[in-house]
Amino acid sequence: MFVFGNLFHAVAAILDTILTIYMWIIIISALLSWVSPDPYNPIVRFLYSVTDPVLRPIRRRLGLSMGIDISPMIVILIILFAKYFIVATLYDLASKMR
Repeated sequence: MFVFGNLFHAVAAILDTILTIYMWIIIISALLSWVSPDPYNPIVRFLYSVTDPVLRPIRRRLGLSMGIDISPMIVILIILFAKYFIVATLYDLASKMR
C-alpha cells in the first residue's frame, strides 16, 4: 500500500511543479504584453505558443471589458484552485496510504 502512497506523492509533487512553472509563464507573458516585444523573438514566440491555447478560449468567452484582458488572471485562479484542491488532495491521499 505504501507504493501507491509514494506514487500519489510523486504525482502531486510533479503536478505542483508543473502548475507553478505554467503560472509563472502566464505572468511573464502578461507582463510582456504591456511592452509589445518583438514578435519574432524566439522566447516571445515560445511564451505565446504555450499560453495562447489556454488563454484564447477564455478571451473569446469574456471579450475585452474596458480594454483590459483579464484572461491571465482567470487562468491563474484556475491554476491556484488546482494546486489547492487537486494537489493537496493527492498529498493527503499519499499520507493516508503510507
